[in-house]
Amino acid sequence: MTIQERAEKAAALKKSGACNCCQAVTGVFADTVGVGETTLKNLSAGFAGGMGCMQATCGALIGANIIAGLRSEGIGSAKKARELLTKFKEKSGATICGELKGVGTGKVLCECDDCVRNAVLSLGEVLGN
Repeated sequence: MTIQERAEKAAALKKSGACNCCQAVTGVFADTVGVGETTLKNLSAGFAGGMGCMQATCGALIGANIIAGLRSEGIGSAKKARELLTKFKEKSGATICGELKGVGTGKVLCECDDCVRNAVLSLGEVLGN
């Protein structure tokens, strides 16, 4: 599956309501990390809505970081996390869920399905997929 196909599948999962943003990102990479889809879904469950309150890091970005850590076996994770953050912010306009959703400003910078798509595409760029 190409990175674009993974991005579209993840966005569709989120849009369908089948999972939260973090779960959508991690789920489409289950076949690449040696961790079952159910385990990834459970691991990612608490990262919805910017960790439940929209004031923290976007769950899609967290999901991309989880997969980056698994794919690299933790080697260089901090550097990859920084690259992911930068690329995601360029695509989405922010990294904090509340800012992305326009909490306090009324201006939505990026819808959830697009955040999911952007996180997968950013991960592809960082990992060279």
